[in-house]
Amino acid sequence: MSRKFFWSFLLVLMMVFQSFTKGEAFHPYHVGSVEINYNAKSRTFEVTGRFFLDDMENSLGKKYGGAFHFNDEKYKAKLNDALQKYCAEYFKLKADNKFIKVNYIGYEEDQESVNIFMESEPAPAPKKVETAVSFLYNLFDDQINIVHIIVNGQRNSEKLTYPNRYLYKQF
Repeated sequence: MSRKFFWSFLLVLMMVFQSFTKGEAFHPYHVGSVEINYNAKSRTFEVTGRFFLDDMENSLGKKYGGAFHFNDEKYKAKLNDALQKYCAEYFKLKADNKFIKVNYIGYEEDQESVNIFMESEPAPAPKKVETAVSFLYNLFDDQINIVHIIVNGQRNSEKLTYPNRYLYKQF
C-alpha cells in the first residue's frame, strides 16, 4: 500500500468515525492534509488543505476571537477574511531558495471537512521545494499534517507532527 493511499485512507476513516458520533464535535486524532501541486502549464503551485470543520472553526476562534461556523452563509465573509490571514501566517512556500507569494483563493465545505484553496504567483519549475505548514498548531499540540508535494508528476509525501513544520524536497 502506498504512503499516499495510507494517509488519505486514514483521513477519510477519521472523518467517517466522526460522522458516527452523531454530530458531536469529537474525533480522537487531530489530522489534516495539504497538497502542493506544481502546475507546469500555469507555472504556479496549487495548494489544497483539508481539515475537519470543527477543528478549523475552533482554531480560527482561538486565533481571532468570536464564533466561526462553516455551513452557515452568514459567516462566509468573516470566514474568508480570517482564512486569508490564517493561511498567510500558517503556510509558507519556497522554491529553489526563493520565497513564493501564495494567495488565498477560497474554501469549500462539506458536512465534516473544509477544503482551503491557495495558489502561488508564477515561478519556474523548481528543483527544490521547501514549505512551512503549521495549520491548527495554534490549537492542538498533537496535530498531524500530511503534506504532499507534487512536481512534474513526482509525488513526495511526509507526515509533519507538531511542533515540526518544515519540509524540504528535491525534484
